[in-house]
Parts: sequence; C-alpha cells; structure tokens
Amino acid sequence: MKLDTAKILQKRKKQILELWMKNQLVDFSLREDLMSNDELSVQSEELVDVLLQALSSSTLEDIQSSSLEPVYEVLEGISISRAKQGYSPRETGTFVFSLKDALLSVLQQEIKSDPSQLLEESLKVSKLIDSLGIVTFETFIKGREEVILRQTDEITEISTPVIRVWDGIVAMPIIGTLDSSRTQVVMESLLQEIVDTSSSIAILDISGVPAVDSLVAQHLIKTVSATRLMGAECIISGIRPEIAQTVVHLGIDLSGIVTKATLASALRYAFGLLQLEVKKVVVK
Repeated sequence: MKLDTAKILQKRKKQILELWMKNQLVDFSLREDLMSNDELSVQSEELVDVLLQALSSSTLEDIQSSSLEPVYEVLEGISISRAKQGYSPRETGTFVFSLKDALLSVLQQEIKSDPSQLLEESLKVSKLIDSLGIVTFETFIKGREEVILRQTDEITEISTPVIRVWDGIVAMPIIGTLDSSRTQVVMESLLQEIVDTSSSIAILDISGVPAVDSLVAQHLIKTVSATRLMGAECIISGIRPEIAQTVVHLGIDLSGIVTKATLASALRYAFGLLQLEVKKVVVK
C-alpha cells in the first residue's frame, strides 16, 4: 500500500500547528515588539491551512504545481508585511523553516517503522519547504526595497524644503548630494513655490552640499535656468572657498549666475534688487 504523506499531515494539522508555534515561541529571535503571540498564531494558522489544503501526492512531487499558487500568495503577503514591519531576513526565514521541523517531526512519529520510506517522504517535504523559503526571501527583499524607496522619497521631500523668507523672496537650503532625480524634486518644489507666493527672487543655498563636481554644477545651472523661465531671479549662496576652487579647476562657467558666500549675503542682495532696506532700530 502506497503511503499518502499529504493525508497523514492533513489529519495531524492540529499537532503540526502546535509544534510549529512551540518552535517559534522558544526561538530567541522572536520579536514580540513587532507582533503579539496571538497575531503570530493567526498568521501561522493561515499558512498551515492553505498549505495542507494544497498538499497532495502530486504537489509533493512537483513543487512548481499550480495547486501551490494559493500557498505562495499567502506567503508573499506575509513576507511583504514582515518586511514593512521591520523584521530581519533571518527572522522571516526562521518563520518558514521552523515549519519544516514540525512537519518532519509528525512524519517521523507516523512512519518511524519504515526508515527508507521516512527518508523518502522527508526529502519531499524538505524540498517543498525549501522552495517556500526561497519565495519568502525573494518577496521579503522586494518588500524591503519598496520600503527603502518610499523612505528615500520621503527623505528627499523633507530635505528640500522651500522657505518663504520675505515677501517676494523664497529660499531652498540643499543638504546632501544632488542627483538627477533629486534635482527634479528641487525644481518642482521651487517652481511651484514661486507660483504659489508670486515670488520674484529664489535663493538656492548649497552650504549643506559636501562637494560640487561638474554633474552637480550642471544640475544647479538647470535649476537656475528653470527658475528664470518662470520670471524669477535665482541666487546661489553657500559658495565656500573649496567649492569655488573646485568650480574654477573644473572650468565650470557660473559667470551668468549670481553667487554669494553666505545666505545672509544672498538675502542682502535680494533686498537690494527689491529696493528694500532693513535697518536696526534701537528701542529705548
């Protein structure tokens, strides 16, 4: 009589779930700060349910079977959610591979009288869980990349604020390196603020830019050109001595752009363009 491993495991579902939960709860890497034991139990039961429902002699023989698609879908959802919650790859991998121990333990109890059959069926189960583990890692990496990209976009937006420093004058302090994608954000934010505030002068402060090379200079020139097309004058401030030397050595032509050493100097120049005079008043 041919042994039906799938049916054996399906009948022992409760025991499998209990063993799996026990394996997870005794693991030193369990993160109770990210997920409660009740939530872990629900998540584990969901995966066990869909796995045992899809399990059959054919799926154990063919891990690429379409019958296993629901299992992969549930596992992908779990992996992505764990990536977003802050779990590490090891913690997520342990979640899946600890299920293998529970399944093999049940198999060992059921067919311990036939070592050769036990080995054969154990290898099939191991191969299946290993396949699930690969999917887990692939999906986890995808989820983590999505988190990183979203955080990068958020940081870029936060690090490029446009400040209204005076009526008709806006300033944008740039911190960090300018690349093509960030330059686009800088342009869009600055041009939109010029429209919203009807400003005629924009100040780009590069005091927080660690170094200026030819690529960064080109990005700055493009931003200045876009600002001028909007009818506003653009001033670049924060030109430190080392940046000035680099610009000269690279042969970058900034002669058509107003540059100042400090933001205060740029603001003073902007006041002059608007024919404004700021005086210190001593209050008696």
